[in-house]
Amino acid sequence: MPWRRGIGRSERKGYVIVTGLSDRAVARKGGFLAKRASNSGVNPGGGQVKAAEKDAEREYVPIEDDPTASADAPEGSSEDASPSPVAKPSMHEVFGPGGFLERCMKSGFDRSTVSADYEYRPGQLEMAELVHDAFETRHHAIVEAGTGTGKTLAYLLPAICSGRRVVISTATKSLQEQLYQKDIPFLQKHFAPNLKVAVMKGRSNFLCLAKVHQMADQPLLKGMEEIDAFRQIRDWSKLTETGDRAELTFLPDDSDLWTRLDARRDTCTGKKCPEFNACFLTAMQQRAKEADLIIVNHHLFFADLALKQDDFGSILPEYSAVVFDEAHEMEDVASDYFGRQISNYQFEELARDADQTMRLLRLGTPSLLRKTQRIRERSRGFFDLFPPRDGRFSFARNEREAFLEQNREAYDALTTALKSLETEFAALTAKPEELTRIARRSFELRQELSFLFESNEKNFVYWFERRNKGVFLTATPIDVSQILRERLFEQFDTVILTSATLTVGGRFDYIRQRLGIDHAKDRALPPEFDYPHQALLYLPRKMPDVRDPGFSAMAADEIVQLLEMSQGRAFCLFTSYSQMNDLFERVRSRVSFPLLLQGTAPRSALLERFKNTEAAVLFATASFWQGVDVPGEQLSCVIVDRLPFAVPSDPIVAARVRALQEDGRNPFAEFQVPQAVLSLKQGFGRLIRTKTDRGVLALLDTRLQRMPYGKIFLESLPRYGMTHERSDVDRFLNERGKQAAANSAGKV
Repeated sequence: MPWRRGIGRSERKGYVIVTGLSDRAVARKGGFLAKRASNSGVNPGGGQVKAAEKDAEREYVPIEDDPTASADAPEGSSEDASPSPVAKPSMHEVFGPGGFLERCMKSGFDRSTVSADYEYRPGQLEMAELVHDAFETRHHAIVEAGTGTGKTLAYLLPAICSGRRVVISTATKSLQEQLYQKDIPFLQKHFAPNLKVAVMKGRSNFLCLAKVHQMADQPLLKGMEEIDAFRQIRDWSKLTETGDRAELTFLPDDSDLWTRLDARRDTCTGKKCPEFNACFLTAMQQRAKEADLIIVNHHLFFADLALKQDDFGSILPEYSAVVFDEAHEMEDVASDYFGRQISNYQFEELARDADQTMRLLRLGTPSLLRKTQRIRERSRGFFDLFPPRDGRFSFARNEREAFLEQNREAYDALTTALKSLETEFAALTAKPEELTRIARRSFELRQELSFLFESNEKNFVYWFERRNKGVFLTATPIDVSQILRERLFEQFDTVILTSATLTVGGRFDYIRQRLGIDHAKDRALPPEFDYPHQALLYLPRKMPDVRDPGFSAMAADEIVQLLEMSQGRAFCLFTSYSQMNDLFERVRSRVSFPLLLQGTAPRSALLERFKNTEAAVLFATASFWQGVDVPGEQLSCVIVDRLPFAVPSDPIVAARVRALQEDGRNPFAEFQVPQAVLSLKQGFGRLIRTKTDRGVLALLDTRLQRMPYGKIFLESLPRYGMTHERSDVDRFLNERGKQAAANSAGKV
C-alpha cells in the first residue's frame, strides 16, 4: 500500500472555489480562492496550538465568506464567525464554457499575464478533471497534452484545491522561472491571494555570503575583469532577496569566479557558519517549509530522492504529491542521480578549495600546500592515461581490470595523495569545520574511485567520457524502473506525469515500462491545433539511404531548396555534431540567409539571435529538439536529417539493449523505436506553437517510408497534411505568405 510522507506538515484543508459570483463581484474582489488560519489559536483544552498543528489545520474559505477579507464587513463580525457552507464545484464550473475562468476574463483580467483572446479549451478542462480526480481519490495519472492545451493551469489549480503540499517538477530552470514569474502571480492575483509558493534550485545557483566576506578580506582575484565582477557581486549581495545567480545578467555561464563563491554542499559548514541565519539557502528552505506549492526542476527532485535513498537527509521539505511537467525527461535525469560519477575536475576543485580555505584560515603551511599540489599532480597524471579522443566509451569489468593492471601505480599514487591530505588535516590541533568538510570530500572521492574501478554491480553500466579537457568516469543504472517504483510511485499516492510526448502509437506502454508505473490512469488529450491545415509533412521520395555515401550531398540539395522556399526562417536539426557540421559547410555558401551554428555561442544567445534576425536559419543538435519556443512566422520550417535513433554504440544504450535481449525481449521494438519516436515528436513540436502558426516539417530519412517500423512513427505523430512533392511545399508556404499579408493589411 502506498504511504504518504509527512501528512501533518504537507496536507492542508483545501481551497474552496466559489463560481456562483456575479461579474461585478469578481471584478471587485479579484479572486475566488482565499486561505484563512483555523478559527482559534487555542485548542478545546485551552492550551496553545503548536505551530505544526496550526499549519496542518489551516482552513480555506472563499473571500466573500471571510469577514476579515472585506472592508465593509457587518459590525460585530470577527475571525471566529463561521463561513456559510459552500460545496466544492467541479472543474467544469471553473474551466468549462462560460465557467469562472472565462467569465473572469470578460471582467477585466490582467492582460499582461493572460492573453486577451482566452477561450474555452476542451483539452484543458479534461486535463483539469483528470488531475483533480487523481488528487481527490489519491492515484497516479499520466496525461499527454500538446502545446496549446494550457496544461499549467490545468494542473496548478487542482493542486492548489487539493489542500496538500505539492511539488511541481519541471525539466529546466527556465521553465521554473516561467511558472513562478508568470503563472503563479496570475493565480495569486485572481484566484488565491494567500497562496504561498517557493522556488527551489540546486545549491550552486546561490551565492555564499561567507565566501564573499572571506574573499573581500583576503582577495584571491585574478585580473581587473575578475576584480570588477567581484565588486558587482558584492554590491548585489546587499540588495538581492534570493541570492540567485540568474539575477546576474553580466556573469557568463562558465564563470570561474562564481564557482569560488557559490553555496555548494562541498564547502558549506551548515549551522556552524556565522552567516547561517542570513544565508540565501536558509531563506529558500524556510520559504519551502511554509509553501503550499514548491517548484523545482527534475535535477533537484532526483538529487533529493537519491539523498533520501542513501540516508543523507534531504533537500526538500515533506510533501505528499508530485506533478512532473515535461515528464518524458524523467528516465534520463533519474539515471544521472541514481548513478555514480567522478571527474578530473573534482580533484582539481578539491585541491583549489583546500588551498583557498587554508589561506583564509591562515593554516597554509608548506607541508599542507605540498599535499594539495601532489593531489593535482597525481590526478592529472592518472586522468591523462585515458585515451585522448573525445567521446563516450564502454568501461566494462574486463576493461577496468586491464586498465588497473597496466596503471596500478598511478591509481595507488592518487588514492595515497588523497589519504595523505586527510591524515595531515586529522593531525592538526585545531580542526576548523571548513577543513573537516574538505577531508570528508577527499574520503568520498576515494570511495567513488574505488566503486567505479572495483565494484561489479549488475544493474550498472560502467563507462567513461572525454569531453574537451574533462574526463568523466560513470556508473549508470541500466534500468531505473525498479528504483522509481520503490522510491517514488510506491511512496507517494499521487504522482502526475504530463508532457506533449508520452505516447508511442497512441499507447503509454513505453513510458510506464521505463519508469516503473504499474498503476495509473492515463489519457492522451486531443490536439488543440488544426494540424492537417497548419502543418505539412514533407517526405522526399528520391533520397538515398542515410547510410549511403551520397546522402549528405543530396541532403544539402534538399535543405537549400527548402530554405529558398521558406525564405530562411528554419531549424535544421541533426542527430550528431559531425552531420550538423558537414551539412552546415555544404549549405553555407549556397544560400544568402544568416546561418547560425550550435556551439558558436551559448544556447540562449543563439536562440535570441534567431528570434531577432530576419530570415535566420539555425543548424543544431539534440539540445534544440525540445524546450525551444519560437511562435509566429520567424520559424516556418523544421528540417530533420534522419530518424533520431540513439547511437547503438553508446555504452548506456548498448547496455539497455543487452539487458532486454537477456530478458528474452525485443529491444528494437520495445526500446530503440519508442525512444526515437518520442525524440522526433519533440523535434517536430518546435514548429506549431499557436493556433495561427503554419509551417513545413521535412524529414529526409526514407526509412520512414520503406521500413515496417515507419508506420509506428507516422501513427505517433499528429495528423499533419503530408506530401512527397516539393511543389506542394512551395504552394503551402506561399499560401502562408498570402495569409500573413492579409492579416497585416487587416490590422492596418
